[in-house]
Formats: sequence, C-alpha cells, structure tokens
Amino acid sequence: MNARTPRNETAAPAVDSGVLRATDAGTRAYARRHAPRFAADFHRETPFGLSVSSLGIGTYLGEPTAAHDDAYEAAVVHAIDSGINLIDTAINYRCQRSELAVGAAIQRAIATGAAARDELVLCSKGGYIPLDGTPPESRDAYREYVRREFVEPEILRPDEIVAGGHSLAPRFLRYCIAKSRQNLGIRTIDVYYLHNPEQQAAYVDPAELRDRIRAAFAVLEESASRGEIGVYGCATWDGLRAPAGAPGHLSLEELVALAHDVAGGDHRFRVVQMPISMGMPEGVRSATQTVRGRALAPIDAARELGLSVVASASLMQGKLVAGLPAAVAELFPHATTDAQRAVTFVRSVPGVASALVGMKQPAHADELLAACREGHLDK
Repeated sequence: MNARTPRNETAAPAVDSGVLRATDAGTRAYARRHAPRFAADFHRETPFGLSVSSLGIGTYLGEPTAAHDDAYEAAVVHAIDSGINLIDTAINYRCQRSELAVGAAIQRAIATGAAARDELVLCSKGGYIPLDGTPPESRDAYREYVRREFVEPEILRPDEIVAGGHSLAPRFLRYCIAKSRQNLGIRTIDVYYLHNPEQQAAYVDPAELRDRIRAAFAVLEESASRGEIGVYGCATWDGLRAPAGAPGHLSLEELVALAHDVAGGDHRFRVVQMPISMGMPEGVRSATQTVRGRALAPIDAARELGLSVVASASLMQGKLVAGLPAAVAELFPHATTDAQRAVTFVRSVPGVASALVGMKQPAHADELLAACREGHLDK
C-alpha cells in the first residue's frame, strides 16, 4: 500500500495552526496578486463571500494509478501557481486517489508559497460509495467490499443504498465528509456538494426524495456549524436540466425551500454545479425551472435564488477540444484553439462563477489560461 492509498479512518486531519479555510480576504488577495495577468472578470466574487477563478480545475477522469496521481498533483500545483484557486474533486473520483492527489498538491503549493490556505477554494462531494485505492476485481467483490466496509460497521443500511452504490443517508454523509477532510489534509472543505441527488429519483417517490434531501441538508448544516465545511450545494448532471415532470428533475426553488426548512434564512445552501457547454446548453437555454411562478433556465433560476453556479463538463470530457464548426471560430476570434473557444463560451455565460475543466498536464492549464488574458475576450 503506497502513501496515497486511502485508509478507512475518519479522524480529522492534522493541519497547520494558521487559517483553516478559504476567506473573503484571502481569496481577494489571491485575485489581486494574479490580476495583472488576466482579463478583469477572470476572478469573480460569489454570493457566499469568496472570490473564485472563472476557470477551475477538475479531477474526475483518469485511471487509479500512481502515474495519474502524479499527473494530477503536478497539474493542481501548476494551476494554483498560475491563477486558478478553485479546485474540484469528490471522494469517489478515482477510488479516492483524486482527493489524495489534490491534498498533496495543496501542501506543496502552501509550502512553496504559491498560495496560502485561505486563498484556495476547495470543493468535494459525497453521495457515491467510494472505493479504496483500486477497484474490486468483480461485481461480487464489490458487493463484499460494500458489506464489509459500510454495512457491517453500520455506516449504511442496505435499504439506504440505491443503484448499487448511491446514498444520501446521514451517517454515510458524515463518514464521507470526515474521510474527504482526511484525504485532502484540511480542516474545512470550502464547498461541499451532494453528488447527483437525482440518482435517487428512480428508486424512491418524490416525497421520500424530499425527505432524504432534507435530512442530508440537516447533516450539512451541522457540519458547517462545526467548521467541517463552509457552504454546500448540489452537484447535478441531469437534475436541473431535465424538464419539470421528467424522471430525476430537481427544482431549485424546492431545494432552497428545504434548506430554509432546516436552517431558516441563514442556511448555507449557496452553490449548484451542472453541465454547461456548447454541446450541453440546456442549463442556459431550457426553461426547466420555475421560480415564483416564472419559467426560467437553470442559470437564471439560480441567480434569482441567490445561488452561485459552477459549470461542469465545460469541454464535455474532451469532446470539444477539436473539430468545432468554422462558424464557432468566427464567434471567438481571439481564441486560437477549439478548447479555448469552448471554455470562453462557458466563461461568457452570465451567472457562471467558474468553468471546470479536467487537467492532468500543466500545458492544459496554460492553453486555457491564455484565452483568459486581457485582449483575448470574445467580442
């Protein structure tokens, strides 16, 4: 077992005695320090009090290998040094190895002076049962792993698991938050998402789904009160883009109401994540949400409700890095590659705080950041 292999422990990590989370002052200082290199809107203020880079680094893709661990660690360190302060991961990404690589990168960046902890906005997610370092060899081995590691220790009951590996159960979420903090080596996860809560919709009725989300929000409010997380939200795939009445549809207005039920007007439900790209424009163009009786696109509904939006799949997991129609190039004359054009599109959507792109090589960050310089904006 190498130094990055996850262990089934949930104790809070040992951290330095300084600032333990992102702060308004810290993220603003980071933005000011990098401002001369970028367009004026590259770093953006959020309704929850932090300034974030409008290009964020994601850590979803890749094999659970040491080579990919090293690649992600190097890419995250380079991104932080280059002006990116929003880092997105999840406990289930690459069998927990993405969180571990991000944690190693954070420690390196802080040690070298590239950034201070209060300048970095670290995001993770819980909802899928995480594997431990490597995937099981078979379906039966996976079931045995779940039984041994989650059911027998009473972290989960079998009836709390849907689709073979998804849960919003309170005990499970508490486990995930503690484990992610350990993996990342931090005291506070700045943004914590329920991961694809719409996964539950095919297995429980709408009333039960609301009850499960409400109970999950109660856990997240408790964690925020203890300083384990900063703010929380939902990271979705189809949920916000699906039309009302469609399987898996999530109502932003209802989610905010559930948070209000749990914690009143001071609730910490402040962020949503959803796909937004040239190939997946529903979050911008489709009126799937209703707010105070008005039909709105998800991006507009979020703004009406005071929520920040982080765009995922900005390059559709690499599908938009080449082969875009010539007409697209005409719309973004200052971009020199299709990847730059695709990301510029997402960054230009009003209401998007940050566009996430998976990056395993420093050159990927350099290419995309080049499109964020002054003079490289779409007209």
